[in-house]
Amino acid sequence: MIEKTALIAGATGLVGGHLLKLLLADPQYGKVVAVTRRPLGGAASPKLEELVVDFDALDKSLAQKNISVDDAYCALGTTIKTAGSQDAFRKVDHDYIVAFAKAAKARGAKRMMLVSSIGADPASSVFYSRVKGETEQALGALGFEALHIFRPGLLIGDRTETRPVESIGKLVSPLLDAMMLGRARVYRSMRAENVARAMLAAASTATSGQQIHTYDQMMYLAGA
Repeated sequence: MIEKTALIAGATGLVGGHLLKLLLADPQYGKVVAVTRRPLGGAASPKLEELVVDFDALDKSLAQKNISVDDAYCALGTTIKTAGSQDAFRKVDHDYIVAFAKAAKARGAKRMMLVSSIGADPASSVFYSRVKGETEQALGALGFEALHIFRPGLLIGDRTETRPVESIGKLVSPLLDAMMLGRARVYRSMRAENVARAMLAAASTATSGQQIHTYDQMMYLAGA
């Protein structure tokens, strides 16, 4: 089997942390290149190449390393509160993600896996959802052979940062999930590890074009 190279952004985050571990353990990948704004720490592996980069000059950083890529995984994301403003949020959740996708495709990536959010819609009146939708739209225009977009609702897992709304959500999610039936199932909470497992599984399918995965599809792919 020819070993592939995976490129990942967002490996210090909730979903990305799980995803990095899965990629490093997967025999189909001989190399995993993680582009990050700060050192990963604790993820040592002979397969791992860690690149601490300035995302405003991401393409230049990758060009200097002469890296070829097969599959690209993006789990970048922040909140408006953490970013400090809507403009700063958009820079991370749109500009940096689009820059990452362009850089990956320029280096041969045929498949792109993106963590987005339920409700993503470029026409949404909600700023957060609109930015997510615009990001999906921008990646869809890049011409990947396969673009897998994952739209989870509330993510369950241990973050290094505190998000009060998510903390409250975790407490009530079992009750709320039980009430979310039919079309509302897409809003059910998910463990971050299952999103990561779904991303890895999707990259191994023979599907092409743009695929949007919500709760049921992600749980199926994750084997959960």
